[in-house]
Amino acid sequence: MKIIGLNGSPRADGNTAKLVKEILSGASDNGADVQIFNLAKMNVAPCIGCYACKKDGTCILDDDMQKLYDEIQASDVIVLGSPIYMWEMTAQAKSFVDRLCAFIKPDFSTRLNGEKKLILAFTQGNPDSEMFNFYFEYLAKMFGFLAFNVEETIVVTGTVERSDILSQEFILETARQMGKDL
Repeated sequence: MKIIGLNGSPRADGNTAKLVKEILSGASDNGADVQIFNLAKMNVAPCIGCYACKKDGTCILDDDMQKLYDEIQASDVIVLGSPIYMWEMTAQAKSFVDRLCAFIKPDFSTRLNGEKKLILAFTQGNPDSEMFNFYFEYLAKMFGFLAFNVEETIVVTGTVERSDILSQEFILETARQMGKDL
């Protein structure tokens, strides 16, 4: 099984990165081939809405997203992590998500080669774990439209400082188990 993790946080080793790594670590413990990408360090330009990708699924923007398209197609599971900024995922994660439109054919069917499981992993400073549920539900529906099967959504609250997640042992164990269960 191949699993890729996508860290959508500009903090390379912040709470979101730690959460994604913990999920991948659990999967690796069970023999999965795992790899993580830091979207903030990659050149992923915003979609320009040209619809060139509708012809054959190839985006005309020549950047790091080309590698991510290949990695997604080669993967069984994708773990997408982002902190919540201004009630939604970061700009780095959003640019990545917008570019997934290359997987949608003109008839709105998918170009994905087989079922792709998806785990959404969010961190937020707000201590209310239900504060952004409407957004997480929206994302699950949107990814379903893109033909990703959202297996789990994990939300970690109270993560303001870079290592706040480390004091939440139950969450880390839950994330590791999530990876093992894949």
